Amino acid sequence: MDHAIVYFDGVCNFCNGVVNFIIKHDKKDYFRFVSLQSDRGQEFLRKHHHPTDKLETFYMEDTDGKIYGYSTAAIKLAKHLSGIYSLGYAFIIIPKFIRDPVYNFISEHRYKLFGRRDRCMIPTPEMRSKFL
Repeated sequence: MDHAIVYFDGVCNFCNGVVNFIIKHDKKDYFRFVSLQSDRGQEFLRKHHHPTDKLETFYMEDTDGKIYGYSTAAIKLAKHLSGIYSLGYAFIIIPKFIRDPVYNFISEHRYKLFGRRDRCMIPTPEMRSKFL
């Protein structure tokens, strides 16, 4: 695989903000994006035995085909961002049993804290090539 794929909740305002942030700081053009609500996103969830109706996390499928979720996905993703943001990878030293509850709290309350859209984001023409 030439690009890592980020599978994200397409109606979550916070998640869409994160996708825009990643695009802005992905200077090496490492990432492509798929909404979990799309046909391709739903197929991914079914293939990997994840619920298709309760979206708890985003996933990152790395170029070697390895799939990460929850806080590990966020940390692995940070490793490939430009500038100071790549330092986020240092959080990998914090054990998952500490990281994931924090991630899960944000995930469970993301709609309440940041709102949600009626439909998935429509990428601008400049961003369209980043979405699968």
